[in-house]
Amino acid sequence: MFMPSSLALRRCALLLAVLFCVGCSAQHSPGASEGPGKPVSKDLEQRIQLHIRAYFSIPAQVQIQVGARRASEFAGYDLVPVTLIGQRKTNYEFLVSQDEKTLIRFAKIDIAQNPYDLRGRPVRGNPDAKVTVVVYDDFQCPFCAQMHHTLFPGLLKLYGDRVSFIYKDYPLYEIHPWANHAAVDAGCLAAQNPEAFWDFADYVHFNQAEFKGPNRKVEAQFGALDQAALDQGRKHKLDLDKLQFCIQKQDDSAVKASVKEAEGLGVNSTPNLFINGAKVDYAASEEELRGFFDRALRDAGEPVPAAAAVPQPAPAPTAAAPPK
Repeated sequence: MFMPSSLALRRCALLLAVLFCVGCSAQHSPGASEGPGKPVSKDLEQRIQLHIRAYFSIPAQVQIQVGARRASEFAGYDLVPVTLIGQRKTNYEFLVSQDEKTLIRFAKIDIAQNPYDLRGRPVRGNPDAKVTVVVYDDFQCPFCAQMHHTLFPGLLKLYGDRVSFIYKDYPLYEIHPWANHAAVDAGCLAAQNPEAFWDFADYVHFNQAEFKGPNRKVEAQFGALDQAALDQGRKHKLDLDKLQFCIQKQDDSAVKASVKEAEGLGVNSTPNLFINGAKVDYAASEEELRGFFDRALRDAGEPVPAAAAVPQPAPAPTAAAPPK
């Protein structure tokens, strides 16, 4: 059956959120049933589940939980949270009419605020560039390491004067035991020197196996991360006492704030890139990223850097003509 393209995209977007994508993923958000409100009737719950499953083509193996209804800012409608539980847990909000006959998919966006809190975050590339790439990253995620290899140094060298790169934290606590610790250590370095942050980020992404080690306990992994951070502190001549205090304190409030921000943007896996707001939620290839960057530059009215010419192979030698 033919479906209008905009409707198909809306249905597809919700469906894809509960399916596996290329990248690291884990559950973060609390269930939709949490929080104050009035429980929906069994009849309404079943009707909501039926229509969401049918309208968005939700697979049978994905569970749909309907939370308590509560007052909304829209007259005649209550807010109802819905959680889809598949390979990961994803929360959505719907509006249900008070006569219980209409259901509306709801997403409120505060356009008065920048969707990304980039205050104090180290920048690679041109800080004044018209194209900004925000990367939600997990230091222990192998797909993030793959993305890091793709971005640096190659794409940074090619686009460095036209694009700014900024990393934000999204550690997957459930499956990556030292990712949060690494994010805190990186933040301690960033507080004193942006280059120390980037050198640490390079080292950890390029040497993930070193921190895991054969049968190495989590405490030893933490110690190896701390040592790597202190090594960067010495290299960049930071205040080592201040750095060591920050590392030992392990205050992850900024990391948690980044995670909360990311979830508000629909992030539930890593790596996740936002290229001037356009989301790329998988480990894209260099060719794909160049296409995304070029499009963003054109949209911003900026020139696209000329790609380096691909060297042509030397012509094969030809046999000398026989003498006449």
